[in-house]
Amino acid sequence: MAQEVELKLSLPVAEQRRFLRSPLLRHAAQRSTERLVNIYYDTPDLALHCNGIALRLRQSRRRWLQTVKCAGLSHAGLSSRPEWESPYAGHFDFGAIDDPLTRKRLERLKPRFGPIFETNFHRTTWKMRETGSEFVIVLDRGSIIANGKLIAISEVEIELAGGHVDQIFTFASRLAQHFSLTPGPWSKAERGYRLFLGTPDRPAHAVPVALGSAMTPVTAFRHIAHSCLNHLQQNHHGAIYSEDAEYIHQMRVALRRLRAAMRLFRVALPADFDEQLLPPLHRLMTVLGTARDLDVLATEIVAPVVAALPQEPRIAALASLVAERRCHARQQVIALLGAPEYGRLLLLAMARLNSLAAGETEVVETPLGAFAVTHLKRLRRKTLRIALAARQNDPASLHALRIAAKRLRYALEFFVPLLPARRVATLIDHLTQLQDKLGKLNDLANAGVLLMDCAAAEAGLREAVSLIGGWHGQRYASLLTEIPQTLVKLHKLRLPKGD
Repeated sequence: MAQEVELKLSLPVAEQRRFLRSPLLRHAAQRSTERLVNIYYDTPDLALHCNGIALRLRQSRRRWLQTVKCAGLSHAGLSSRPEWESPYAGHFDFGAIDDPLTRKRLERLKPRFGPIFETNFHRTTWKMRETGSEFVIVLDRGSIIANGKLIAISEVEIELAGGHVDQIFTFASRLAQHFSLTPGPWSKAERGYRLFLGTPDRPAHAVPVALGSAMTPVTAFRHIAHSCLNHLQQNHHGAIYSEDAEYIHQMRVALRRLRAAMRLFRVALPADFDEQLLPPLHRLMTVLGTARDLDVLATEIVAPVVAALPQEPRIAALASLVAERRCHARQQVIALLGAPEYGRLLLLAMARLNSLAAGETEVVETPLGAFAVTHLKRLRRKTLRIALAARQNDPASLHALRIAAKRLRYALEFFVPLLPARRVATLIDHLTQLQDKLGKLNDLANAGVLLMDCAAAEAGLREAVSLIGGWHGQRYASLLTEIPQTLVKLHKLRLPKGD
């Protein structure tokens, strides 16, 4: 059995020719190009896929190879997984698989195997040697075909052949200085199954992170941070190519969760861990935040008033200006997400997380359960302190409470596996309701500022701002009246004790 360690990166189709001429690849020890046809097999009910096994036949030149891969570790494009490869002589042969459970499952299912989808692409390979490490760079250009449908393959893989994993990130970062390379969240096989099943593209949401009480805080942080990066990347394509604003919103949520995790675990991390990450993270969050604010302004603040007062030309004119700004903000998001800067940020984050796994000494050696209890208590105290200072007529104080409640909620969500499920669910639900109410208040409070900026000095447009404010006035007042009771409930809630 071989252990495959590789970094998978998406490359825009328009950059393929330039990549082939990259000066960084001219010093390769060896370069070759071949056409590869891969046929993936499974049972009609996709039993292999459900058990994390991929079975394929690959035609390279005049020979066929049988490959079996099992699910391993995969984090935002970097994967490590067991792989068995053997010649194919006209029938499946699983005798070389040294994992008894995998071999037994394959033998049992073999009579039901049939082709599911195909990948057909040209592969250019460079074998590199640098500072004691050997790795293989490949550029794949072609298509995935299933059920008469086709999607493009355009990706770069950097596979470790010998040496240290950090060399993968070093070389990838050098390439990312010149190309828009972003870690790919899905393998060719995963994309093939999605195409076969007709799985529709939709915004991805955060998923629970599998933590265990035996983990150290640093290990837990790495799992959480990788989950945030996966969440981010699963929405990247949709944020660029879809009109659905939820993709941008989910990318923003992923970054907020990542920043919350970095704050939560700061005492357990090296002092300089986030030094290089914070500036590019802040820029990305700012660009996404601007687009999100204008999405909310257009759809939740202005659009209802336009629908209610369709004959009011001043509101229609203001709505057009908001739409223009929203379009411009979206173009800025697309430009940044498609630029090398974005890929460099993700590679930097992955490299920093890999450095933690490589054995950096932990600042804090507290067991994860005790760490969770200590920091949840600290966040709760801070949230209640901010809640005591909050005033209904002070939007800034309510916004501060919203941020504190959100950080406490994220921390609870991170530590869910360590806490009693029912009690933590109740607390998360209450914090979510508080955050939602405060978020709507904040949106309405910010709307006035954004709309006045759009209106500038034009009297008619300023009148439209007043009309929109008046239309939402009752809703704003109603939300305010709910805050005191919500805060009373917040003070009564107690943190669940860890298992």
